[in-house]
Amino acid sequence: MSLAPKGNGMDRRDLLRFGAYGVAAAGLTACTGSAVRSEDQAQGSEGGELSQVVAGDESLPEIEWEMATSWPVGLDTIYGGATVFAERVAALTGNRFRITPRAAGELVDGLEVLPSVRDGGVKAGHTASYYYTGLTPAVAFGTALPFGLTARQQNAWLYEAGGLQLMQDLYAERFNMIQFPAGNTGVQMGGWFNREVNSLRDLQGLTMRIPGLGGEVMTRLGVTVQVIAGGEIFQALDTGGIDAAEFVGPYDDEKLGLQNAAKFYYYPGWWEPGPTLEVQFNLDDWNMLPSLYQEVVRSAAQHSNATMMAKYDAVNPPALQRITEGGTELREFPQDMLQAAEEKSFEIYDEFAQKDEDFGAIFTEWNKFRESVQNWFSLGERSLLNIAGETAGGGGS
Repeated sequence: MSLAPKGNGMDRRDLLRFGAYGVAAAGLTACTGSAVRSEDQAQGSEGGELSQVVAGDESLPEIEWEMATSWPVGLDTIYGGATVFAERVAALTGNRFRITPRAAGELVDGLEVLPSVRDGGVKAGHTASYYYTGLTPAVAFGTALPFGLTARQQNAWLYEAGGLQLMQDLYAERFNMIQFPAGNTGVQMGGWFNREVNSLRDLQGLTMRIPGLGGEVMTRLGVTVQVIAGGEIFQALDTGGIDAAEFVGPYDDEKLGLQNAAKFYYYPGWWEPGPTLEVQFNLDDWNMLPSLYQEVVRSAAQHSNATMMAKYDAVNPPALQRITEGGTELREFPQDMLQAAEEKSFEIYDEFAQKDEDFGAIFTEWNKFRESVQNWFSLGERSLLNIAGETAGGGGS
């Protein structure tokens, strides 16, 4: 695959190697010839040194863009990823570069963000790439694959193991776009069901809202799959239009009221172990931005990527407690279903790799990394978490 077109300034391989925060500071220093404080010091207010640097450069333009998102505004975590990103861009540019997020449906349908950015209908988007596997299954690597990478593993693959470069090459070649990680929900729940799933056989005839490759796997397990935007899930589940639905996890699901539409809450969300959300731009618009603004976008995206995950880890535990105290019954997916789902997942990957050259090329690198990092996490993280789970509430040594 060919490299994505570069904007003005540094080569993107250098940017990825140095990291978005450091590069943003380096870019600002290069433009002004003065030292710039660290990212942590600079994130306090719009009157900080970074915004002063930009405000003092009268050659930098004032730009206003709108950003289409896939999220209802009431979800302050996932929609909040877009607002955190936009606020950061404004702060680091002294309000010269303003991006205004819009809820799903305001500018375009929540599942049409990528095509709209591609076609120039909107300047920017905040969405999940796996909504668009109908365009090419390879986009799923940008968000999550079933039985794939956790949030930390996904970040490691994207930022340090070449994954982001592969995805940006894909986006440039297929869509004339560029994208950056800008949020992660962490491992998700398996979703809400109006009837129990005690074995693989119980999936037969079930109608479920589930997007991406997880939906493809479920289809092969006998489920009738529908892809419905987040703001429409409650009504579909509550009225019986669907039998089951997955969305994110306790906090967001509670916000949508899904605990009032179904009784059983299943785990784990094997199709989304660490789904990355992303900001997207048309390359024609991107290449017209000053290089300094491009560096700010990279920094703001990484800032949003980190803060969203931290927020989810803080708000999901109390939300889960409220949900279960309200009468929701937690259920673990049966082992025969999980085993069948994993087998089907990798059958699908093999099929896609044979049919789609881009998918095959990315999958080869992704799977090498997955096998290596899973071995390490099994040795370190999983063993510790198992012990911690056994001793939780025990007082320690």
